[in-house]
Amino acid sequence: MTASNAMPDQDAVVSEIEIAAPPERVFQALTDQKQLFHWWGKEPSVELTVFEMDARKGGKYRYACTPRSAGDFGAVAEQMKKSKASAFECHGEVLEYDPPRLLVWSWIANWHEQPDHATTVRWELTRTATGTRVRVTHSGLRNEPISRKDYGQGWEGVLRLLEQYFR
Repeated sequence: MTASNAMPDQDAVVSEIEIAAPPERVFQALTDQKQLFHWWGKEPSVELTVFEMDARKGGKYRYACTPRSAGDFGAVAEQMKKSKASAFECHGEVLEYDPPRLLVWSWIANWHEQPDHATTVRWELTRTATGTRVRVTHSGLRNEPISRKDYGQGWEGVLRLLEQYFR
């Protein structure tokens, strides 16, 4: 089960889930580009075309996907039109890398109101009796109200895809 909420200062969205796999395996799924492409690519509203990951502090990552015709992206779609983008593109740098407990990367997304402004995604993995608690915090969103609202459900969906990968 996933839980998500916006932080009171409206700067971040936090989602978490428990996954029946050890932290080492979950961390690997978050850092291996083949695994990332496999499970992240199961998102039904988009078609993932690339997911590159240089999993080390200072390493770069990039992903791109195109909307499926039936997808409704609401206000985010309007942002895409303003930036004349036909695909969702996101890239950044690995800021912290501490296997198997912490992964932090910058997040620069072309669908943001300020598409050159970096936000931060923090993955925290904690061993539990039955696997791993995964907590993702996306911060730096104070000036991104459209995306911040969308990320509430978006990160829940990403965590569900990750959980399904281990079933």
